[in-house]
Amino acid sequence: MLTRKQIDLLKLIHTRMEKDGVAPSFDEMKDALDLRSKSGIHRLITALEERGFIRRLPHRARAIEVLKLPDALSREGFVPQVLDGGVTDKPAPPARSMAVEASAMTLPIMGKIAAGTPIEAISEVVRNVAVPGSMLDTRKQHYALEVQGDSMIDLGINDGDIVVIREQDTANNGDIVVALVEGHEATLKRFRRHNGMIALEAANPAYETRLLRDDQVQVQGRLVGLIRSY
Repeated sequence: MLTRKQIDLLKLIHTRMEKDGVAPSFDEMKDALDLRSKSGIHRLITALEERGFIRRLPHRARAIEVLKLPDALSREGFVPQVLDGGVTDKPAPPARSMAVEASAMTLPIMGKIAAGTPIEAISEVVRNVAVPGSMLDTRKQHYALEVQGDSMIDLGINDGDIVVIREQDTANNGDIVVALVEGHEATLKRFRRHNGMIALEAANPAYETRLLRDDQVQVQGRLVGLIRSY
């Protein structure tokens, strides 16, 4: 038997997961339930977890799975939905297309991108990944890449992470982009224009900023999201 507040919180989490693919923050939960502090939210979350309605995923911010719903919510037409954010080995959809499934979309992982010394450009689909729809602009094309290296580690982009990229050929100063260098080397760096040159900046003091002519760099997309597996 759940209390009214527990049911309200479960409904809020489930609705947000269906809409955005991610649970609301504790501050959003506190405001929605008109509680004075986040400690009340912690108690409600713990109670829901102990009763088997939700599961918190370790080491992942705002990662909550709704495992089941009480009869009161099921009668309102709710169907439990769990976002699968993992990598799959299913065949990739054609031409970098996106398939809608619940609140997630499937993107092709186009290979590895260097966050360090540039590696050869890649364009082959190797597998798929489920991505929260809230990361994506439905008017644009997107793809994913696996990070290799540690040159962007100070921005929280680690070796082995999956980065979600929106396809575009322009960038503003400060954008993190996929840059194709001299037509054959792909790298993930912060983009800046500096004294008539393009600077590709690392986020790790062990790596130097690369200064290149405009005709040596082709922007292939901008970072819009990151997925990490534990």
